[in-house]
Amino acid sequence: MTSEELFENFAYLTDWEDKYRYLIELGDNLPPFAEADKTEENKVNGCMSQVWFTYRQEGDKFVFNATSDAHIVRGLEAILLTFVNGKTAVEIQQLDIAKYFRELGLEEHISPTRRNGFFAMIERIKEIAK
Repeated sequence: MTSEELFENFAYLTDWEDKYRYLIELGDNLPPFAEADKTEENKVNGCMSQVWFTYRQEGDKFVFNATSDAHIVRGLEAILLTFVNGKTAVEIQQLDIAKYFRELGLEEHISPTRRNGFFAMIERIKEIAK
């Protein structure tokens, strides 16, 4: 899915409950994550839920995968991966993901704890892409 499709889908859903269900569905559609990759090295600190990221580079572009033990967090990961996968390190550093988060209407509906975790995930990805 492209970021444009993501914005269109969120705009189409007017009820927060529908957006919440869609967010969970996005997380359910993440690629499988190997149990062996659930290591301390791949873990994101700063999240209440258990969150892991792996990545590989294809040329100068990054491809991330992620998982969590919480449905809503997997949905947030899916959104984040929509914006960063296939981008170069410079492109990732330039992304204003906090702005996208607000534009999707997530800031007002996601708890402060989950929001802090989301921003910890962003920082981890930007750290990897340095």
